Amino acid sequence: MKNHTTSHDRAFEPANPERFAAAKKSTWVSIFINLLLTVLQVVAGYFGRSQSLMADGMHSLSDLLADIMVLFANRHGSRHADADHPYGHARIETAATLILGVALAGLGVALLFAAGMRLQHPELVQPVHPLTFWIALIALAAKEGMFRYMLAVAKRVRSQMLIANAWHARSDAASSLVVAVGIAGNLMGYTFLDLVAAAVVGVMIAHMGGKFALEALAELIDTGLSAEEVEAIRSTLQATPGVRGLHDLRTRKMADSALVDAHILVDPKISVSEGHYIAEAARQAVLRQHRVMDVLVHIDPEDDVQTKPNAHLPCRGDLLKHLAARLDGDTPHGYRIVLHYLNGQVDADLFLDAGDHLNPARIEALKIQCAKIMANDPYFRTIHLHQSHAQE
Repeated sequence: MKNHTTSHDRAFEPANPERFAAAKKSTWVSIFINLLLTVLQVVAGYFGRSQSLMADGMHSLSDLLADIMVLFANRHGSRHADADHPYGHARIETAATLILGVALAGLGVALLFAAGMRLQHPELVQPVHPLTFWIALIALAAKEGMFRYMLAVAKRVRSQMLIANAWHARSDAASSLVVAVGIAGNLMGYTFLDLVAAAVVGVMIAHMGGKFALEALAELIDTGLSAEEVEAIRSTLQATPGVRGLHDLRTRKMADSALVDAHILVDPKISVSEGHYIAEAARQAVLRQHRVMDVLVHIDPEDDVQTKPNAHLPCRGDLLKHLAARLDGDTPHGYRIVLHYLNGQVDADLFLDAGDHLNPARIEALKIQCAKIMANDPYFRTIHLHQSHAQE
């Protein structure tokens, strides 16, 4: 029986199946644990009169919502490039991280404000139930375990978004530790410490959210790779056989990968196909040795940053008409001309075919005419005559 795949299924086929599956599994594990912790912490905090445990429960709820967002981003961000998104869908991960960061920052500020308002009346703060301390310890152990598990998965599949989510779990563990200390202080008679712990949790959540948001925003405005990574890519390009120089190397982050474009310098007299071969060799070297999504290599016959521009020069057809006029229309038939646009002028190689039946005197006369043209022509710097075969 044939297996029919619809266009919709192909659209959602991940570009990296291993990474997609690993991220999906780890995120579902996180969803299950955060769902249990949210219910446990909020209920225990409410009935146990612990403001900090309830704040940590809201933190777990934000983790649950973040995990759902990660699932969405992982599904859509792993899709192949298409006509509307020629560079792929990796920026969906970046957008999800930005939304997550902004949401966490807002939640942290709200928890900090609530705890601060209650601290204005410390006499109204009640002792918490001892059970809340054990709930805080359970949450601490669960979140630390989640951090270690998710970080291992994220490093294996090299996903920046999953790494961010893993460190978010570590911040959750730190907040649960603060909550446990605050509850312990409350039980020892320092009742205000529970509210202090709630305020600290709010600050931690806001800080982590702000960090995520700023990093994602930097990527969305095409921030480049670090100086060390750029230098490593530069070394790889320069080590490619045939590359004489390099300039205008630019990078921009794309989720956990990057896009690179560069101008490489090659011998100006080689063929187009050889220049293309060198460019493709340089591109493949970067793709093999670096965490890069794609590389655009521009071939330069000279350093166009330092030399004169060539854009003002006539096109090939106009140049040939100009040359024929300078030769008074007396151009040989069957010749092939190769033009080199270099440093604001043109170097020309004329290859004469044996079928022209030009005698040595005629060839010498052409050379004299070409020399006169080179003396005062606004376009041609050199014109070289070449005979393809021996004259009959």
